[in-house]
Amino acid sequence: MRIRVAPAFWRAWVVVGLLVSGIGLADVLAADLKIEAQLVWGTADAKSPNPQHKPVEADILKKLRELPLKWSHYFEVTRKQVALPAKATRKFELGRCDIEITSLGGLDVEVTLLATGGKKIVKRTQAFPKGEILVLGGNAPNSTAWLAILKRID
Repeated sequence: MRIRVAPAFWRAWVVVGLLVSGIGLADVLAADLKIEAQLVWGTADAKSPNPQHKPVEADILKKLRELPLKWSHYFEVTRKQVALPAKATRKFELGRCDIEITSLGGLDVEVTLLATGGKKIVKRTQAFPKGEILVLGGNAPNSTAWLAILKRID
């Protein structure tokens, strides 16, 4: 005599097996990465000459102060939220620069910071877990800096 087991039974065991092995269901489904991008101006001046600039939020300021940067004040110039599908590339404008970000699978991303017009400033590949930030940037006139700050928020 042969016992027939329903396909739903086997699917349930596959999910249990994945969870026990440490592979989360979210990893299997490969959801979009949700990223908040900010263009930030770093300066020694306590006040920005542009009244539309506002000081960066406390969590970003804390992370920036942990880095070996020479600027003491940081102002948000613009902010944008982007969804990045798994194994895909998105390119978007962020004020004075363009960002190109590629999901490499899992937590790994490749980020390229481009000057307006397409000249590559910097390219970086690394893991990008939830809650972490990536800071990319370069010098600007008068001992200031433009920083592109990416924060994974999903």
